[in-house]
Amino acid sequence: MGNRNGKEGAGAVEVLAARLAREAGITEDQARELIKLIGTDWGSLLREAHFLKARH
Repeated sequence: MGNRNGKEGAGAVEVLAARLAREAGITEDQARELIKLIGTDWGSLLREAHFLKARH
């Protein structure tokens, strides 16, 4: 069975956040917040990250 304490999921979020930050030019903190709000759909994350960057 999978790891039930959330460490695997947290690791996946960190990898995704790092990739999103690198590709969209936002901070990893901003990327983690977007993942919390939107989920893990890459297209949606990238669109919102670019929108976020344009606002700042």
